[in-house]
Amino acid sequence: MKAMVLESEGKLIYTDVPEPEPVGERPVLVRIGAVGVCGSDILRFAKGKAYHYPLILGHEFSAVVAQTPPGSQFTPGDRAAVFPLIPDFRDPYARIGEYAVSSGYDYFGSRRDGAFAERLYVPEDNLVRVPPDFPLTYAACVEPAAVALHAMLKFDLPADATGLVIGAGPIGAFAAQWLRLLGCSRVLVADIDPKKQQIMRELGFDVIDAAKQDTVAAVEARTDGRGVDCAVEASGLPVTFIQAIEAATTFGQVMLLGDLSGDVTLKAAQVSSILRRELTLYGTWNSKITPAGKSEWEMVIHHMQQGDLQVAPLISHTPLLSDGPQMFAEMAARKVWYNKVVFAIADEARAEV
Repeated sequence: MKAMVLESEGKLIYTDVPEPEPVGERPVLVRIGAVGVCGSDILRFAKGKAYHYPLILGHEFSAVVAQTPPGSQFTPGDRAAVFPLIPDFRDPYARIGEYAVSSGYDYFGSRRDGAFAERLYVPEDNLVRVPPDFPLTYAACVEPAAVALHAMLKFDLPADATGLVIGAGPIGAFAAQWLRLLGCSRVLVADIDPKKQQIMRELGFDVIDAAKQDTVAAVEARTDGRGVDCAVEASGLPVTFIQAIEAATTFGQVMLLGDLSGDVTLKAAQVSSILRRELTLYGTWNSKITPAGKSEWEMVIHHMQQGDLQVAPLISHTPLLSDGPQMFAEMAARKVWYNKVVFAIADEARAEV
């Protein structure tokens, strides 16, 4: 079969690879539907962040079931979003469904070969069913949308809450939409990219052009000096980390969603301000597919299907798997503007785009 293989830092090739081997409990053979590119994929490709070489990247993916074990709840042709983490149930956190904070887990696209390939075996419990007419490119975006939802569900939103999301990339865009769906009366979104700003305006958000004005000053001006009840840092920059803290009101909540690209130094006065305003700072990591049938992933799929969680405006490119090496090189070198890049791999996915 064909796959896109990361041979070494900065070197991706589209080539023939052996057929996949079964993995985990009750392995299901799937055809890869579509695969999204995460920022971590770019780091593994261009910045030497891969666990090992060679490696097939890809952890945000959808699938079409091809072959099932006896007694499976799935049948060939079923569509699914795929949870990329394979838990080790020897860990006590894994045994209570908290897979992301457990130890010893495996992971498609990072610790083991992932979905930039035509076929893959995945444990049956990692498949989350989507409706037959659910676009495979959308199903590949369930993972990042669930990461954003997992974070936003941590907030204890007051009545008539105001929110701020700093960073309008895919995760930030999903976070802003979740805040609105979960009850925020008003959500501000700050970004420096004019195209991303326009996408968020078209989705109905109050946008701050962070390239032309200070984000904290703009928040104060638009909230009559009060600040926001919940602030989300979704850029992964030290400066936006501090902005999120400074933009929060008294008893405000701050979500650290972006994986920081550098160290942060807080001045004594900034720490004092956190104390005096009694802020709550949240950390977040990954998402949950437990309990089955009532998980964050099912919630994502429901709202995508209903149309109140918008996916299409965020997808900027739907290349073929064979286009992968060139696409990754252009993304890493910033030679092309992109937002959410989702590779359409299965014939069904290519027919939908």
